[in-house]
Amino acid sequence: MKNVCIKMAMVVLITSSLIIGYKEKNEEKTLTEHIIVNNVLYRSDTPINRYALEEILEKEQAEEEKIVYEGLTLEELGLKIDNVLNSTLEGYGTTIASLALEKGVDPVVAASIILVETGCKWTCSSLVRNANNVGGMKASSGRYASFATLEAGLEAFINNLANNYYAKGLTTPEAINTKYAANPNWHNDVYYYVEAIMNS
Repeated sequence: MKNVCIKMAMVVLITSSLIIGYKEKNEEKTLTEHIIVNNVLYRSDTPINRYALEEILEKEQAEEEKIVYEGLTLEELGLKIDNVLNSTLEGYGTTIASLALEKGVDPVVAASIILVETGCKWTCSSLVRNANNVGGMKASSGRYASFATLEAGLEAFINNLANNYYAKGLTTPEAINTKYAANPNWHNDVYYYVEAIMNS
């Protein structure tokens, strides 16, 4: 009877070990198959290096929290610009800020010029709605330029500011005014939106 009990205990012990091992193995496999970074699902059959994953996530978080303009992160700056954009450009604040920062253009000045030129504080002009032109830019033909997408129009506008104004030392609304607009008081309208964005 004693031997039977010992054998039964050994069977229970071995079975429990196998079940626990199976569960742990399946949990690890689940972890390796469902890693999400930046909304992308990654699958892998190899064990996860948790330290490397934490490092990636920390780096991405640090990038998101990095100050990019006047004490603001990119996300905060994008939200400030979004607070003043409406109509067709609603939600494009971070796109404008990212493009401008990438090209060395003041993002708030760029957004303010867009607002002056498009009326997107209320309803965007037909030039924006029909041609994705956010800066009143003209083509070589002398007609207003047309772009396939709004993103392409925004990028062309920022490139124009970077190459034809900022690269030539025209970096303030007054300096840009001398070349950009016939109205000598145009820069006052730009400053109106600069203040509106920063106070939003």
